[in-house]
Amino acid sequence: MIWVHAFHVVFVVTWFAGLFYLPRVFVYSAMHPEIETQRVLLTMQRKLMGITHIGGALALTLGLAMLVWNPVYLELGWMHAKLMLVLALIGYHVWCWRLVGVFQRGENQRSHVWYRWFNEAPALLLVGIVVLAIVKPF
Repeated sequence: MIWVHAFHVVFVVTWFAGLFYLPRVFVYSAMHPEIETQRVLLTMQRKLMGITHIGGALALTLGLAMLVWNPVYLELGWMHAKLMLVLALIGYHVWCWRLVGVFQRGENQRSHVWYRWFNEAPALLLVGIVVLAIVKPF
């Protein structure tokens, strides 16, 4: 079980790395519409999304495995709150995936400022998830 937990944390870190960096690339894409720059940034977006998918899928799979092996955690309030934040994180991930498609099709209508604010969401979710998992306040 400890190995599953360790690799769960590794893939959570991988997932968040993608969710932190990908919106930064959106900022650059919104700021630099030049064709050559866009070509590079679109490639970065696509590759980052792939890594983010892998990290997220493995983090979720290992997290679910731990819950299956220890279903008592599902009776705890802090775990309910944590799982709600994880659902929000999955929603953010899907939103990023859709935005990659928007950029790939050349349909972006948002400014770099909007993407700068959008980039803050995973940090807030990370704080909440980590505090709930470590402190277990309720």
